[in-house]
Amino acid sequence: MPSSPDQPAGQADTGYDFTEQVGHLLRRAYQRHVAIFQQTIPDSQLTAAQFVVLCAVNERQSCSLNEIVRATAIDQATVRGVIERLKARKLIAVSHDPNDRRKVVVTLTPAGLDLVRETVPFAQRISEQTFGGLNPAERVAVTYLLRKMSEFDERGGADDER
Repeated sequence: MPSSPDQPAGQADTGYDFTEQVGHLLRRAYQRHVAIFQQTIPDSQLTAAQFVVLCAVNERQSCSLNEIVRATAIDQATVRGVIERLKARKLIAVSHDPNDRRKVVVTLTPAGLDLVRETVPFAQRISEQTFGGLNPAERVAVTYLLRKMSEFDERGGADDER
């Protein structure tokens, strides 16, 4: 397809604006959220992924790596790295299930439990800042739609009817 007169040479006129695509917009919103997290959280060594893993372990009191992967939607390789860093900081304890030595069990240490308790109020503030100027109805709508989009994977993917 030839370029139009106002189209630079070597640039295809696709009519595709990446800045209006859902993936780009989700990435921008996530980048904003992570920036707010890093600026707000009092523990400068704690990442958003580490905090989510700590929260997942806290909810379950004791859980396997697979349970953490399912709960957090963080891939197995990344979770393993997060677990190693949290273990090095003595925020979690890792042991083997007495009934199945292949199964790794993760629990919070007292320091990990304290960190979760101290960090949750900041996390709530971070969520508020991420929502920014959205009104209550918009907040409900965004949360509902993001949850609905996320659940497609959990139900086995989107329909293949196109």
